[in-house]
Order: sequence, then structure tokens, then C-alpha cells
Amino acid sequence: MLKNYIKIAWRNIINNKVYSSLNILGLAAGMAVALLIALWVNYQYSFDKFVPNYKQLYEVRRNFNSNGDTLNFNTTSLKLAGVLRTIPEIEDVIVCDGSGPHGLKVGEKKLFPVGLEITSNFLKLFRYPFVSGNADAALKDPYSIVLTESTARALFGTVDAINKTVRVDNRDNLKVTAVLKDMAANSSMRFDYLIPFTYMEQTQPWVKRLRTGSFADNVFVICAVLKPGISYAQVAPKIKNLEKSETGNSNAMNSEVIMQPLADWHLYDYKNGHPTVGFIQYVRIFTIIGALVLLIAVINFINLSTARSEKRAREVGVRKAIGAQRKGLILQFLIESAVVTFISFLFSLLFVQLTLPAFNSLTGTVIAIPYGGFSFWLITITGVLLTALLAGSRPAFYLSSFSAAKVLKGTIQVGRSASISRKILVVAQFSCSIALIISTLVIYRQIQYAKDRPVGYQARQLMTASMNDDLIGNFMPLKNELLQSGLVESVTSASSPITGVTAHTNLDYWPGKYPGETVEMGLITTTGDYFETLGMKIKEGRDFINAHSDAHSVILNEAAVKRLRLKDPIDKFLKKDGKEYRIIGVVNDALMNSPFAAADPTVFAYGDGDNMLYRLSPGINPHQAIAKLSVIFNKYSPSYPYQYGFVDQDYAHKFSEEVLVGKLAGIFAALSIFISCLGLFGLAAFVAEKRTKEIGVRKVLGATITQVWMLLSTDFVVLVIISCVIASPAALYFLQSWLQKYDYRISIGPGVFIISALAAIALTLVTVSFQTLKAAFANPVKSLKSE
Repeated sequence: MLKNYIKIAWRNIINNKVYSSLNILGLAAGMAVALLIALWVNYQYSFDKFVPNYKQLYEVRRNFNSNGDTLNFNTTSLKLAGVLRTIPEIEDVIVCDGSGPHGLKVGEKKLFPVGLEITSNFLKLFRYPFVSGNADAALKDPYSIVLTESTARALFGTVDAINKTVRVDNRDNLKVTAVLKDMAANSSMRFDYLIPFTYMEQTQPWVKRLRTGSFADNVFVICAVLKPGISYAQVAPKIKNLEKSETGNSNAMNSEVIMQPLADWHLYDYKNGHPTVGFIQYVRIFTIIGALVLLIAVINFINLSTARSEKRAREVGVRKAIGAQRKGLILQFLIESAVVTFISFLFSLLFVQLTLPAFNSLTGTVIAIPYGGFSFWLITITGVLLTALLAGSRPAFYLSSFSAAKVLKGTIQVGRSASISRKILVVAQFSCSIALIISTLVIYRQIQYAKDRPVGYQARQLMTASMNDDLIGNFMPLKNELLQSGLVESVTSASSPITGVTAHTNLDYWPGKYPGETVEMGLITTTGDYFETLGMKIKEGRDFINAHSDAHSVILNEAAVKRLRLKDPIDKFLKKDGKEYRIIGVVNDALMNSPFAAADPTVFAYGDGDNMLYRLSPGINPHQAIAKLSVIFNKYSPSYPYQYGFVDQDYAHKFSEEVLVGKLAGIFAALSIFISCLGLFGLAAFVAEKRTKEIGVRKVLGATITQVWMLLSTDFVVLVIISCVIASPAALYFLQSWLQKYDYRISIGPGVFIISALAAIALTLVTVSFQTLKAAFANPVKSLKSE
């Protein structure tokens, strides 16, 4: 019987090629989108899950109460690390410093990769796979280094790197004690080499001093490993108020210690002290989009199947007349649905396989279809069966309900009872598609709104370089030669790049400070010419002169003046770190962190920095200048490769997440519209075929082609207009919620809804016009001759 049902299903597919093709193509496209999104979502959730004991690994963070606002930081102190080791539920503590890359040199090969200074227990607890060496001895010697496989290959070629020497920062020789496999693409922690933390303590005395320092010395990242069977809920109360024991320190008194599990590092960020935001929101959004696109495809299947019910009515009547039971007919139609769904699934696999390279390039992921995975096939086959059941259930129950007597007598009017439900389904699928169009337009507008926002500095021709020890020691000679070369018109250095503030400070006092009030703000130390180089304007007071004159001077940005409620800030005094500083100037706000948020309150002090900023002279071609600049930089830093970046590109990178979401939303919105239009095309063909004689009569009575076209198109346009009315408020609700996370955001006006509606109506008319015009141009003699 099953074999017979499959034969009938195949015969129906072959005999109705147009409808079958529309069904299969639409369902395959929907399943491909759902599968692609499912693979992407699974990839996002897979981050760090390859670490064997990831459930027990946590990052230690701080919630800081800044006058009622809860700020979250992942930098902590060595003192806190020591105290955490005394907590019985904590098995071990890892201390990490990733403040900057080191220059690695072997012979004439020079690299400037990203690495970590880490305590020796790191590899025992994180258990990254080794190519050679082992966790016990890898970081035991202070003058040792662990390389990743690609870094070892870049430095030593195919020669075994173990026990070879690497020159670090042109200062010390470190012996390679282990080689790790390259970091997995789904790893939150990225590094090219590891250096023992004890190396920092021996070569940088300030690090060793911090072991007995203050809870306010927050410059390190700490990871804690809970003992087996211990949950974070058991530890949280014991660590929450650890820093508050340092009663003389307002920074520590206003801090609470928390932990973030390794499994959440990739997806969650903190807002108001809670992990409520981050990339997880986009993962959830696209999960919903995948389900909606698949639902749209299923609706197509249902509509096209029920629309063709008149063709199958006589078949059902005959089968019932010769003894077929309704449950047998239901099973037959469900098997037909399963056959179509399975064929669609095979095409969807093909579509996904063909689009994966472009998708991976767009999203920066490394996704592949896990053909060899049992769980993949179990989940996908289950999904295919559920899709087949969902897509085929209504046609199966509807078709099997026909009365044999009425069908064979010709008294049943097939299709009337289904027309209302069919229209409802069309409205449902177009509501989803139009909502996606609206979302895409709003996301695009929000990105453009932030991109067009004044940043407070001139990014054109502005370059940046992270300075190593050689460049820091030779900064003034390097600066002078760059200026004399004519390639550069201005040079400065700072403790932070212009596109991010890497240090914060807690002010102890300022005029008008309330009792117990705290404020945390960005801190940037800079040498002379900083504001001139960046193109930031001094609004009040003056710029820094030199270290002698301004060792105890600060400049505030406008946001800091507002935050501190200062009326006339010039020559006022404030205190930080127990020292008094005079305010000598106020500079305009600049967007150094998020382009979607207000400028952060920032205090500028005179001091050295390891970030060089230099502006190319007018008319200088950047590509030609790089080769000449490389010669100058290599003169003062022969042990390091010339590293450079463009500030405008760094700033543009801040939009990468939103741009990616916008592109994906646009692609999936286009696919949803395409699938919906496939269904409309099939329904238009069905309506035109069903009303052939009516059209012939109307043409004989004098109806024009335009009138016939409008007659057949109006019903579909009305359905799309209803869809617009339903989709607009639903999309508005969710988009307003999404926009709330941005301080700097657009307001959603009626224009976006009007544009989306007009686009949907235009696409509808284009889709149905082929069939309606074909029917309108048909010779009425042929359609009426049977009468």
C-alpha cells in the first residue's frame, strides 16, 4: 500500500509540473533558509563549548555603582585574584594580561601578533589541544613561550619549533616549550602565543608590587574555575562584597564582584549590571526569521494544494465509492506531502551547499553541513517529517472530507469553503514578508543615521599605530623625522586609540560633589598636539604645553563637565588617585566608543601613551605613503614589522554587527517575498484558469484587457493591503523595542511603512500580471466553444 501511495504521489508530481515545481521550489527555498539559519545559530551557541570543562569556567567581572548607574568591567586586580583563591568552592584562579602585543623575531622574520601573558595553570584548566609539548611544563619557566601552530610555522617554517629561541620585544630570548593547535573559529579567546605571567613579574616590577596593592588596581583579567559539582549560585554571595572590605577606597567600596560563565562570553554583554544584551538578541531574531520563512513556504504548499482541490475532488469521490476509508485517503495525501517535502529537502541541501561559501564570507563564520553527524540527520529528518505533516495536514483533511455522492452528482461546489481560509493564509504569509521589509528598512536607516553623525574629530587621512618599546623610547626623534619628511603634518601619542577608551578612573573629589557620590569616567593620557592632530576643538581654556607645566593639569570633554555639574570649570580643581589636578581646558565631545551612544565623560591628562596617531599631509596618497613611512618606522624599530591602521576604517568596523544584521535581514526579506510571490503566481494561475469562461463572457460583452486585468488583480492587491495593515503595528512594536538599546536612534515615521506597502503591492502586481494578462489576451471563442 505504501508503495502504491508513493507511485500515486510521483504521478501527480509529473502530471502537474507547474504546480509541483512551484511547490517544490517554494518549500525548498524556505527549508534552505531555515537550515542555513539553524546552522548559523548552532555555530553561535557552540562558542567555547569545545573546552572540556567549560561549564566550570568563569570570568570575574565588576559591577561599579557610578552614582546610580551600574557600569560593568572585566578588568580586576591581582589582590582580588589572591582573595578568590581562598574561597573553598573555587578550584583555581587564572590571571591574564592582554594589554598589548609583543614583537616576535626569529632571524630576519618579524611578527607582531596578538598574545597573552598568562599564569601557568591556564593550559591545565582550559585544555587546548597540543601539537607538541604538554600543559605541565609549557609555561613553567618564566623565560618560555608557547606558540600556536600557524605562528610557529610563520617563524620557523617546517622546522620543529620546540626548544628553539624567539626574541621578544628585542629584549629577551624565550624558549619555545609547546605548540598549540590554532584556535578554533568558535573560540572567544583568541591568541597567537602565550607568555608566562611570571615573565611579566620578573621584567616589570610594577606587576609584582600589585600583588599587595589595592582592589582599585584593575588592570588584569581573572578567570576562576569552580570545583566539580559547585554552581555559581553557591559562590555568588561569598564573592559579591569582597572588595568592600577595603573601606578607605571609594572605588572598591562601590564595586560588586560577579562572574560570567564561559558559555556566555560570546553572546552576552552587560547592561545595568546584568547580562541582558549582546549578540544573543540577533541570534534570537534570526531564529524567529528562519521559522517565519519556513512557515511562509508551508503556507504556499497548503494554498496551492487546496486551490487544486477541484481537480482532485472526482478522484476522492471515486475512491470513496469503491470503498476507500477516510483515514486511508488522509494517509495518501500525507504521504504525497512527505514525498514533495523530501524532494524539497534534497534541493534545500543543494541550495545551502552552493550558498555556504558566500554566506561564510559575509558573516565571517566557518560553517559546514555536518553530513557525518548523527544528531544533524536526526534533527533534520524530524524537521522534514514535521514540515510534511504541517504542510500536508490541511489538504489531507480537506480533500478527504468530500462527500462521494455529491462529488459524483456534481452538486458539490469545491473551493468556496476553502477560499476564506486561503485568503487568511495569504494575508498571514505576506504580513510576515512585509514585516521583514519594514525591519530591513529601519535597520538600514538606523545604521545610516549613526554613520552620518558628527564624530567630533577629523578621521580623514588620520592613521594609527600601536607603539612597541623601541618606538616609545624613540618617540620624539621619530616624530621629528615624520614631520620633516613632508608625509605627515601632525603627530601625537595617547594611552588609548581614538576609537576606544581603554582606561577609566574614579574621581575622589570635584567642586559640588555630593556626600557619597561616585563617578567613573574615561582616562586618556596624551602628549602635546593631541587635539590638533585629531581635529578636536578646545572650547574653553588652553591645550597642554609640556610635562613640566602640565604634570598636574587635566582637560575635560563636554560630557565630563556636564556629568560633574561644573558651571565655570577652568582653574577648578579635582582629585583622582589621591592627587590634585587643575582643569585647564574643555574640549568638544568625540565618539570614542559606541557610535550609537552619547559621548563618554572623559578626562585627559598629560603623559606618555603607547598609541601613535599621525595625520598625512594634504594631497599625500596613503598607499604611496605607506612604503615610505615603513622605511622611517623600521629605522627606529628594526625588530618589529611596521604596523598601521586608518582611523576611518577602525570607526567603520564599529558598525560591522549592525551592517551584518542589516544585510542578512535584507537577504531573508527578499527570499520571503520571493517565496510568497511563488505562491501568488500559482494562485493567480489557478484563479485565471477557474474564471476562464467568465473572462470570455466579459470580453464578448465588451470588457477591455485593462478591465479584465484589474478584475483579476484587485483581489490579490486587497489581500496585500490587509497584510500591510497587520504587519505595520507588529513590526513597529518589535522595532521600537530593538531601537531602545541605542541612545542615539531614529524615530520611526510613516514613510517606512508607506514604502514597504508600495513595494509589496508593486511586487504583487508584477507577479500576478503574467497570469492575468495571459487570461485577458486569450481568445474568448476558445474559452466559450464548449458551451
